[in-house]
Amino acid sequence: MEQQNRQSPEPEPEPEPVPEQLVCSRCGTVAEGTPPTWTCSVENGVRHYFCDACARANLRAIEGRLDSDWW
Repeated sequence: MEQQNRQSPEPEPEPEPVPEQLVCSRCGTVAEGTPPTWTCSVENGVRHYFCDACARANLRAIEGRLDSDWW
């Protein structure tokens, strides 16, 4: 029997992960990079991000754990 030299194809390199661009769920402000001062809220299993201004303006509602629909 003849053995064939089979080279397995090299796997393609995985693409670089694209950094997630954060957008304020309230006013639409786009974040530059990952802002440490933004607020993240999980509502019904979906993450919502809020910029400094929106988080500050709605602090009591956020602390009261009200969904953003109520603000």
